Amino acid sequence: MSQFETVIGLEVHLQLSTRTKIFCSCVNQYGCAPNTNVCPVCLGLPGTLPVLNHQALLYGIKVGLALNAEINSFVKFDRKNYYYPDLPKGYQISQFDFPVAKKGYLNIKSGGQEKRIGITRAHLEEDAGKLVHDNSGSCSLADFNRTGTPLIEIVTEPDLRSPQEAYDYLNTLKLTLQYLGISDCDMEKGSLRCDANVSIRPVGQASFGTKTELKNMNSFRAVKTALEYEVRRQTQVIIAGEKVVQETLLWDDEKAQTRAMRSKEQAHDYRYFPDPDLVPFTIDYKIIDGVRAELPELPQAKFLRFLSQYGLSEYDANILVADGGMADFFEAAVKEYPQAKKIANWLAGPVLMELNNRKTPIQELKLSPQGLVTLIAKVEDGVVSNLVGKEVLTFMLDEGKGADEVIKEKSLAQVSDDSALLAIIDEVIAQNPAVVEQIKSGKPNAAGFLVGQAMKRSGGRANPKKLNELIMRRITGV
Repeated sequence: MSQFETVIGLEVHLQLSTRTKIFCSCVNQYGCAPNTNVCPVCLGLPGTLPVLNHQALLYGIKVGLALNAEINSFVKFDRKNYYYPDLPKGYQISQFDFPVAKKGYLNIKSGGQEKRIGITRAHLEEDAGKLVHDNSGSCSLADFNRTGTPLIEIVTEPDLRSPQEAYDYLNTLKLTLQYLGISDCDMEKGSLRCDANVSIRPVGQASFGTKTELKNMNSFRAVKTALEYEVRRQTQVIIAGEKVVQETLLWDDEKAQTRAMRSKEQAHDYRYFPDPDLVPFTIDYKIIDGVRAELPELPQAKFLRFLSQYGLSEYDANILVADGGMADFFEAAVKEYPQAKKIANWLAGPVLMELNNRKTPIQELKLSPQGLVTLIAKVEDGVVSNLVGKEVLTFMLDEGKGADEVIKEKSLAQVSDDSALLAIIDEVIAQNPAVVEQIKSGKPNAAGFLVGQAMKRSGGRANPKKLNELIMRRITGV
């Protein structure tokens, strides 16, 4: 057992998928040519006035409610003052003492244990621009398209006690946010970004140790790896009799190590003050209640319902709930064919494999719930074997055809005709006399080998149940 306890707090920045930016009418769109989605407002030119995007506010309230947080009835925006080349105004419009939401929590499961992670605050702000560094290293170019993109920053309490807990929290949070439909949560596009604060302290010590801040982590796996590295580094520093320096560190994914970005001996003074261009306002309780009424069923509630309503295993329920589209597909299929376990098996098995191979969400597959149900029924009725059913599924997705059409066109229906099967069986029996003797000596399970051989000869089209019956009859006469 380690003599030190790890303490981690996370700051997640989520870009909101509103049609326009948070304080102007510029299109909120990723991937456009540099500096084409800009205007005097988001560039902060003299004489311009920001106007709050109402949809961004509603999304902020939705996030707060989903995180079991208090929604502030009184809200104001502040100027966070700092200089960086990608910040054209020299300040960032954010929220300080009156954020949209505060004092929430998110329940996670980590290491088989349930744990509640406190949410300090969730506040709205505008994103900064992006610096593009020249390959020669001679200059950096500023792209301000991202400037003014609506963000919500979600800050945890220092409740996480291991890199694994941090990883599990991030996955739970991301899934919750995806269910809300307010962001694509794509880390590659920068829609979801995470900074981590980490420190260690002797086990049993109440006060926190000196923390470092980790930045530049482009995946949840990178967050976990970076935290593991930093915990080891801090442990080595303290054991060596030295002191951890409070600083901001950048994670180098290729070298799998951190490097110093800047010292942070004192909390940076951003000189927050209320933005004079944005009047403080109150949020009517009717608006909050309206957003609450529109909240979807969230992942944890859906998981528990799938267990109780459909009798699924935790494994199956987790697979389905981990993708909102998959969960909706499952329930639509069950309405057509009330065999929840069989449908879950197909979705968690062959369908999920196809999704991974094709790197596409289930909504974009050439497959409807009714189409899958028809295929499952064909397998259950013995029209095709389970193995061939998976082959039929692939053809259905490739060609956009139904199960009946594929089975007919490809001649994939199971062979159940006695005369056709007996010809195959006689060959298999003749070539495996030792197995035949085992069956005759009272070991009927040995027939499974002969069934497998016959299935191979039939190209997987023979009915395995029928094969077993005919083999036993041929050998034992019963």
